[in-house]
Amino acid sequence: MSTDFQRARVLLGVRLRELRTEARLNVRDFATRCGWAPSKISKLENGKQTATVTDLTTWAAAAGQPECAAELHGRLAGLESTYRSWRRQLAGGHRAVQDALGAQHERTKVFRGFSASVIPGIFQTPEYARSIFSRYAELRGVTRDIEGAVASRMRRQEGLYRADRRYRVLVAEAALHARICSRAVLADQLDRLMSVNGLSTVELGIIPLTADVRIATGDDFWIHDDRLVIAETWHTEMWLDSADDIALYAKVWDGLADGAVMGRAAHAVIARARAAIGF
Repeated sequence: MSTDFQRARVLLGVRLRELRTEARLNVRDFATRCGWAPSKISKLENGKQTATVTDLTTWAAAAGQPECAAELHGRLAGLESTYRSWRRQLAGGHRAVQDALGAQHERTKVFRGFSASVIPGIFQTPEYARSIFSRYAELRGVTRDIEGAVASRMRRQEGLYRADRRYRVLVAEAALHARICSRAVLADQLDRLMSVNGLSTVELGIIPLTADVRIATGDDFWIHDDRLVIAETWHTEMWLDSADDIALYAKVWDGLADGAVMGRAAHAVIARARAAIGF
């Protein structure tokens, strides 16, 4: 878990404890008022669990200060606007997540992206995207809306053919070989990747397995112009807009780019991966 996220959650817990102690209630009595187990009170106060909006409303009422609910909701919104857990995001289905990304896509002219383990969504075929969504839906237990998510992702690819867009994308060579789909789907995906490599809007870099690198590959991320970074981890998606964060990710992108091959050399690496599939 991100240190910044955990710090924000701990600070929210401190505020919750203040409200409880101001009401002169111990943990057990306060839990009774809320209708919860005492362990939940402790977890929320110590930053071990992320509260929901309903939790915060209940807390404010139990503390005898229902007017504080709005303040608590604001603290939670600030936390979640930066660190968006997949569990909460996918409660509304996969399409809603893709549509939110599409809205940011429309605002962006220059993209700098990095993908370590799969072909980036902006270059995916429908079949490859469907496989990706299906596998991660199984992981997270949310299986609805996959077709809507695929359609939303495909619509974003229209930007590849707009003269006012630039896509500067780095992909680790391992992603070219990841069998997260059938061999036939992967073969078609690599054919697609070679075709987009020739687009005037695309600058594609492949980081070979044997490359000398300045910095090790890590989590996937996208830099939208110089205003926003969207980075992914297993449990959350981070939307970072501070100047320091954007500068850090730009430096990471530059470091990764130093180990990448581009143009015909990138095409050759993709072609070797395609040939290795065997048909």
